[in-house]
Amino acid sequence: MSPKSEKVLIIMKPDCIQRSLLGEILHRFERKGLQIIGMKMTELGDVVLKEHYLHHSDKPFFVGLSNYMKSAPVVLVALSGVRAVSAVRMIVGPTRGHEAPAGTIRGDFSLSSQTNIVHASDSSENAEIEIKRFFEPDELFNYTKPEYPFMYAEDERN
Repeated sequence: MSPKSEKVLIIMKPDCIQRSLLGEILHRFERKGLQIIGMKMTELGDVVLKEHYLHHSDKPFFVGLSNYMKSAPVVLVALSGVRAVSAVRMIVGPTRGHEAPAGTIRGDFSLSSQTNIVHASDSSENAEIEIKRFFEPDELFNYTKPEYPFMYAEDERN
């Protein structure tokens, strides 16, 4: 991983899994040049959901959000790349699917603010916290892909 690289957490939400969109969504991140450094399928419980969505825990929609996130398995993906957070946020689009532009994940596959296909870290700092929440250190991999020199200019990767 380059010194300028960032990590970002993606949660493929229950609607992504139930609608068989996992491959399509992963493909978009890989096609952009982001590297998958960790991935696993799991079911989320109350404790981790309360921690992850703490900033929403006092809002009226929290119970519905929590129930939705427990309704089916999710796939957790840790990605890495130069300016990964901004790249992912651009690919994902705004939270509310009905406001997201065509070509973004949410713009192409969602009309909702809750069932909006994916969660994506909103900052490098939050990505580090979120990745530690969902992944053990031995579940993350550091490896070199042969196309790396063709993905970034020399000054971007050094």
